[in-house]
Amino acid sequence: MVHDRSPRTDDQVLAATDIEALLRHGLSRDTFRTALFGDGAIAAAVTLDRLGVLPRSVTYVAKIVRAGGLAYAAGLAEPLPSGAASACLRDWLETAAQVAGTPDDEARAARWLDTVAELIGLRRGSRAATAGRRPAWPRCR
Repeated sequence: MVHDRSPRTDDQVLAATDIEALLRHGLSRDTFRTALFGDGAIAAAVTLDRLGVLPRSVTYVAKIVRAGGLAYAAGLAEPLPSGAASACLRDWLETAAQVAGTPDDEARAARWLDTVAELIGLRRGSRAATAGRRPAWPRCR
């Protein structure tokens, strides 16, 4: 890899993460699970957040995975509200469906999606707080 010496943000580094590889190895192997739920979930949250996906949309897909399985969720015409986000998530779901060999793997994938949704929510909340908006909870005086 050639380093161009230009500074990159953590978001840019994470956005370049191969999420499909982490799903391929992290769903079925304990040794990769930390990477899947750590860097992989953060990278997925960064990617989907950049595409404008709301956390509740990802949580909904996690519920679909729990109810119908990864292959069913991957086969949905548009699992997320936008086409670009749907294509991205569909690739992840298809990869996960190919390697999920047990119901535990499918449940793990749904938990991973819930983790991604939480991280998107945290990113949005952090931006709102730094933008000067008042938090939703009352302040102590």
